[in-house]
Amino acid sequence: MIDTKEKILITSLHLFAKDGYEAVSVSTIAGELGMSKGALYKHYKNKRDIFDCIVDRMYQKDIERAQKYELPDETFDKAPMTYRNASIDKIKGFIESQFHFWTEDEFASDFRRMLTLERYRSPEMADLYQKILTSGPVSYIEDLFQEMMDQSILNISNPKQLAIEFYAPFYLLISISDELTNKDEVTVLFLEHVDKFLKRNVT
Repeated sequence: MIDTKEKILITSLHLFAKDGYEAVSVSTIAGELGMSKGALYKHYKNKRDIFDCIVDRMYQKDIERAQKYELPDETFDKAPMTYRNASIDKIKGFIESQFHFWTEDEFASDFRRMLTLERYRSPEMADLYQKILTSGPVSYIEDLFQEMMDQSILNISNPKQLAIEFYAPFYLLISISDELTNKDEVTVLFLEHVDKFLKRNVT
């Protein structure tokens, strides 16, 4: 059974995903949970505190998956040596885990919907959208691929272009999955993409 603090976090994110962050007030959240604002404030200082905890959780989940597959959990600039440990199996396991997370985890789906709603209203949300869902992952994969090319694991090519080719179906298929009850079809398509991509590009 989840505790009250967790219920507030999950309920808030669900409301943010449905109506947008700016449109949801602390009163709305408290009302949805059947509690007073005072009771909510015992767990979170304000709406921004709730939002920050949501973002922190998403970053932490990402770090945990990277660590599980022994891949870097920081940018190349901060920890370049960790990028040299990448392997095909590690990247394959990691990206497949990421795909399952973004398509099957309700918290992740709500987070992505919230960012999608707010990205055109708020520069901060637009920046988060880029860092977490578009340019951030592409840059991360680009740095991994560059190191793997340097180690002759991947064929030499433009690492940014290769990263885009690898990541674009991931981004497209998680968007398609939003409209599907059974997500098996998109999962199969994505796994086939990963296998074919690696066969083409591994030395």
